[in-house]
Amino acid sequence: MGRDNLTWVDEFVLLGLSNDRQTQAGLFVLFGAAYLLTLLGNGLIIVLIRLDARLHLPMYFFLCNLSVVDICYTSSGVPQMLVHFLLEKKTISFARCGTQHFFSLALGGIEFLLLAAMAYDRYVAVCDPLRYVAVMGPRRCAVLAAVSWFVGIANSAVETAVTIRLPTCGHNVLNHVACETLALVRLACVDITLNQAAIVASSVVVLLVPCCLVSLSYARIVAAILQIRSTGGRRKAFGTCASHLTVVSMSYGMALVTHIQPRSTGSASQDKVVVLFYAVVTPMLNPLIYSLRNKEMQAALSRVLTGTSESKR
Repeated sequence: MGRDNLTWVDEFVLLGLSNDRQTQAGLFVLFGAAYLLTLLGNGLIIVLIRLDARLHLPMYFFLCNLSVVDICYTSSGVPQMLVHFLLEKKTISFARCGTQHFFSLALGGIEFLLLAAMAYDRYVAVCDPLRYVAVMGPRRCAVLAAVSWFVGIANSAVETAVTIRLPTCGHNVLNHVACETLALVRLACVDITLNQAAIVASSVVVLLVPCCLVSLSYARIVAAILQIRSTGGRRKAFGTCASHLTVVSMSYGMALVTHIQPRSTGSASQDKVVVLFYAVVTPMLNPLIYSLRNKEMQAALSRVLTGTSESKR
């Protein structure tokens, strides 16, 4: 090895999902199709929000950010996964492994934080509608988005620094599909107490705290909706939150079950399922959830496709 054979390695070998060539070919087609749908769906959302002035609202500003994150997140790992389905030896260099770890962790954290910002936006819209425009002005939206990106990137930088520096005593086989924290920690041949603390701290910063904020926002939203006397009014108020609540339930639900662990005791198979869920399934489903449930997005798509002048005002 180029550096020190007893400590670090120059590359890692990823075991992936299967050694069977036929299974890998099927997975290549399945994940390739999911990746294309993710790019098309999220790309379409970004284009619609940019082109249609009616969508220049706080909710869609955050949704645009979320779509950018989804595209970057899935692109940080899925293309390499697709290439590895075609190769017999699935290797990744030390530098690329560290880079992939940083971006996947940062983008995952940013997504959780953006979902919390979107929950706050829905809280203001439902509980304080008369002041919505004043409270959720462009400046506040920009600050909330910037804080989400900054905290996600800073958190990832710290955790990547304490993870990638771990010596592995020459061991370089990762039982995973990507360079993820727990897979790298399992290879360490030194005390990992600091890394366990970093994992817990990271989970608190980008998962537990945002989850609590989302729960508080929706508790107040539900209380406000229950005070609405008309059934139609309740349905309309809940409809403004339905898409976001679906995505939140899907994302935080999986994370809370699998990520809050003081020790790296989760099985390798479980870790693979979690990564595939966030890297492949969630980015693909988010555009479908928001577009199918959102009449304004559907109307914007219709206006853009037909070239209606109102979309350009």
